[in-house]
Amino acid sequence: MSVTTDPGPAGPAGGHVLDNPALAALTGPHAHFAERRGRVLRYPVDVSPWLALPDEPDAGDWAELAALAGPGEEVPLLGYRGRVPDGWEVTFHIEGVQFVDDGLAAAPDAEAVRLGPADVPEMLDLVARTRPGPFLPRTIEMGTYLGIRHEGALIAMAGERLRPPGWTEISAVCTDPAFRGRGLAARLVLAVAHGIRERGETPFLHTGAANTNAIRLYESLGFRLRRRTAFLAARVPERLADGREAVPVA
Repeated sequence: MSVTTDPGPAGPAGGHVLDNPALAALTGPHAHFAERRGRVLRYPVDVSPWLALPDEPDAGDWAELAALAGPGEEVPLLGYRGRVPDGWEVTFHIEGVQFVDDGLAAAPDAEAVRLGPADVPEMLDLVARTRPGPFLPRTIEMGTYLGIRHEGALIAMAGERLRPPGWTEISAVCTDPAFRGRGLAARLVLAVAHGIRERGETPFLHTGAANTNAIRLYESLGFRLRRRTAFLAARVPERLADGREAVPVA
């Protein structure tokens, strides 16, 4: 896979909006979700694990994150490539990739149905069995989710997550193991992409760098690798490097 970095529209700190997509989303179309502490923003914990640090966080930003999360709590640092401060324990780290639309044959799907709050228990069950990535009780509020049913049961789904200005991330792409190999995931990705395009926005997505099956699918559909990234989580220390306690925000 070759990486192509396009200049694209500027994000909050002047870089491309997809370089720090959570920050661009939480200061843009998803600002109504934002929980803020200083320069640190996050989604409600039952909506999404994504949080947004400044492009170059300083000690004060890490202290604000510690206050937002609380001592001993694990915080996701999705897309973060820098170092964590002394005392912060990295608990999870996998390499990731970011893909962007480069000629998708986006189209609606006759079998795809829009999923709503009443479908969330089934969606959570499907995610638990297929592990496409985080999907929480209120993730459905982030955008449109489509599913395909067989004899009434939800067997495949895909939907929208981050929304930086001009872009929408496709996420939670999954298929019941008993129904794989039928092209359901591809159909749903193209159907979700169609809705994104209809709004005048561009689809993008993330996956693990080692998820070769997903990467092969996305490239075959017309996605292009834009950049490599990382998915981390770290545990907030009981005390910060300057000796202050990591007191949670009230």
